[in-house]
Formats: sequence, structure tokens, C-alpha cells
Amino acid sequence: MQPINATPEALTKIKAMIDDRNEPNTLGIRIGVNTRGCSGLAYTMEYVDEETSFDEKAVFDDVSIYIDPKAIMFVLGLEIGYEENDLEEGFVFKNPNEKDRCGCGESFTV
Repeated sequence: MQPINATPEALTKIKAMIDDRNEPNTLGIRIGVNTRGCSGLAYTMEYVDEETSFDEKAVFDDVSIYIDPKAIMFVLGLEIGYEENDLEEGFVFKNPNEKDRCGCGESFTV
């Protein structure tokens, strides 16, 4: 069982982002959290060019998503999605650990 999950749309977008980066050392992306926003925590995403022994990793076909070890307790069970509509597009995070989310949706609390 994977520590997190991702929808097919999110995996397609992550793969496209990695391919568009055109950096041969890119292994995947890393999900983390930072202290930010009115609710306390916000998700972060960054490219991974070097794997560390502390990273948790979820592999979906040819896409690797790493989890920052400091974030694992906040994102366990997270589902990453990607949505596009007439007004916006971007990644969406469905986290069973969230207790509250700020009005603008930028930050959350567990």
C-alpha cells in the first residue's frame, strides 16, 4: 500500500512537468508542508534531482512522488489530484488528516 495516492490526471501533469523541465537528473517530485497561511500548514511541491535515504517514495508506473520525511505524519493518506476548469487549473489535495482549511484554500490544519 502506498503512503499517498495520485489521480491519473495528476500523474499525467507531473510527468509532463518533469518532461518539460528537460533535466535528465529529475527523479520525480517531492511533497512537503511548510508553515504558512492562516490555518498553519501549506503543501509544497519541488523537483527531486537526488534521492535521500530519509525520503518515503510512492511509485506510480513511471512517476515517482517523494515525501519529505518531516511531512509524512501530515500527508499520510493524501490524494493528489489535478483539475482544470474555465477559471483555474492546478493540483488539489484531499487529505483525510485535515481538520480545517482556510477560506482561500491555501493552508490547512491537522
